[in-house]
Amino acid sequence: MFEKDVKELSLLLDFYGELLSERKQSVLALYYNEDFSLAEIADEIGISRQGARELIKKAEEELRHFEEKLGLVERFEEAKHRIATIRTLGEEKSLPRELTAEIEALAALFK
Repeated sequence: MFEKDVKELSLLLDFYGELLSERKQSVLALYYNEDFSLAEIADEIGISRQGARELIKKAEEELRHFEEKLGLVERFEEAKHRIATIRTLGEEKSLPRELTAEIEALAALFK
């Protein structure tokens, strides 16, 4: 059995899922969102358990390839980190209310 990396794959699916075929999107949704077993997925779409496993692995590889080339998830995570740092610095330095409001508005975009 192979390990599920739910957090990583969920983010990759959010960012790049629409780039996958409908079949791959469906299989990953069943596996990661609905927590279907390989046997349940195989029954659902009419393939073997091994076929379901291979389809999941191929879809995961595609998602990771998209991230390798585009880096959207990495940039998203970096932006969230920097916003948190700015928020902390703002609290320490007592920034003007308008600037604090803008920081909070920016942070809301990344939730």
